[in-house]
Amino acid sequence: MRILLLTHAFNSLTQRLGAELQQRGHEVSVEFDIADGVTEEAVALFRPELIVAPYLRRAIPESIWSRHVCLIVHPGIVGDRGPSALDWAIQDGEAEWGVTVLQAEREMDAGPVWASAAFAMRRVKKSSIYRNEVTQAATRAVLQAVQRFESGSFKPSALASLPAVRGCLRPLMKQDDRRLDWTRDSTEAVMRKVNAADGFPGVADSLFGAPCHLFDVWPEATLRGTPGAVIARRETALLRATLDGAVWIGHVKRPDSIKLPAALAFEMEAQAVPHAPLSDWWRVDTPTWQDIAYEEAGAVGYLHFEFYNGAMSTVQCERLRAALRWAKQRPVRVLVLMGGVDFWSNGIHLNVIEAASLGDGSAADESWANINAMNDLALELINSPHQLTVAALAGNTGAGGCFLARAADAVWAREAVILNPHYKNMGNLYGSEYWTYLLPRRVGMEAAQAIMRDRQPLTAQRALQICFTDACLSGDTETFRIEVAGRAAALAGAPDLADQLTTKRETRARDEATKPLSAYGEEELTQMRRNFYGFDPSYHLARHHFVAKSLPSWTPRHLARHRDLGWEKE
Repeated sequence: MRILLLTHAFNSLTQRLGAELQQRGHEVSVEFDIADGVTEEAVALFRPELIVAPYLRRAIPESIWSRHVCLIVHPGIVGDRGPSALDWAIQDGEAEWGVTVLQAEREMDAGPVWASAAFAMRRVKKSSIYRNEVTQAATRAVLQAVQRFESGSFKPSALASLPAVRGCLRPLMKQDDRRLDWTRDSTEAVMRKVNAADGFPGVADSLFGAPCHLFDVWPEATLRGTPGAVIARRETALLRATLDGAVWIGHVKRPDSIKLPAALAFEMEAQAVPHAPLSDWWRVDTPTWQDIAYEEAGAVGYLHFEFYNGAMSTVQCERLRAALRWAKQRPVRVLVLMGGVDFWSNGIHLNVIEAASLGDGSAADESWANINAMNDLALELINSPHQLTVAALAGNTGAGGCFLARAADAVWAREAVILNPHYKNMGNLYGSEYWTYLLPRRVGMEAAQAIMRDRQPLTAQRALQICFTDACLSGDTETFRIEVAGRAAALAGAPDLADQLTTKRETRARDEATKPLSAYGEEELTQMRRNFYGFDPSYHLARHHFVAKSLPSWTPRHLARHRDLGWEKE
């Protein structure tokens, strides 16, 4: 069928649904929901048989839903209505939640139900639930709804006709509903409230007497202090005491600024806070904030790096490189880079770079420092002659993060992840991380050029098909970790491991003799220097709008294929 995805933004769910529908032979195009007239024009151009709305912030106009079947993806159980579905579910401590696919009508979230899917709730951030459980459930439900629509015989159920509907209409959650009382709220209460607001809008509060919104909190098992006091700092996070414990605050947004690591947003104030560093890279057994952690199981080492939204600043790259260099000295045969739960890596840290432009620094200089630190990290991984290295992608990865992963000997991706191995969307960035060496030797020059040119997301299955990755494992996060551990142990115990390492070293030596890695790096950085310091400001403008979350003025043409002249002839 011809399916139009109508969405507020090309977020992870929209990317996943678009890719899944295309893999099943559907003709898909995307239009950002900017204005009624723009949506009407898109429908007239594409003439879709079905409209699917994965992520909207306003109602579809009657001129559209009255003439076309429009399926809305609502992140709530059947009967749940309102714009704060996940927020209420997390803050109220729901044990089970779900996704409903319903037909757009005059009354919001009250149309006939085409499909639904349930899932167990984890006690984590809203953004994590959305990227994992919601996305998985929505994919199942949308594919079922599309199949039902395609059959022509399915009749969706009116909400009023469904028995024992548990969901109900709930209002937009406001900051009064999220308010923190540090002298009375337990650690669990603080965690629940901030988790319910993570991603957007955050919880309105204050630090050091200055207003801000809080995001990205983690429990602390041992350190204690006066409730409400900021009692410690560690790298980019600040620790604040609760009634019965303490929580680490990873990110904040100050008024008229952007979301930043907490210790950077309050850089001057944080200097007076006692430092509570961890003694080494080993994973701590008790709950705390630890962005880089190492653990071993037999002859396999696992390096975790939990960076918020997958963004990696200059300092984070340098610290991760130091941890990797240390891990390479451990007596292990296989080294697995696990990344984080929601993201493996998304490359350079655009928010920290933007922050440099807000002060006395230079965004170009910080961009240059950050990309060089990413390159150094990638080089450290490429040059690992004594272990087999694996990038285990439990979470989404994009841009430079994709090629950092490809610097490992093998890439194993969880079935549910989305990869975006390209840079061009960020103001025509050329890209680095030795991609000109790593990508063509895996997929071929023609396919490498197509990946960079087309800028389309890849499902884990598609990435495996084109040889960008080496395995597609279970979509369930816990099962994925078990499968990774089993595969890694098998690699470490393989009788031909010594031969594999010899072949690896010989291949690297031949490649180096043909063209040194330094030559690839210099060529890429020459292009990146033009992006950062040249006359064309496209990268800086794109970065600013991305960080500021500016509303789009149009849908990018590589997504809205119906707006290309002659698109029907393709």
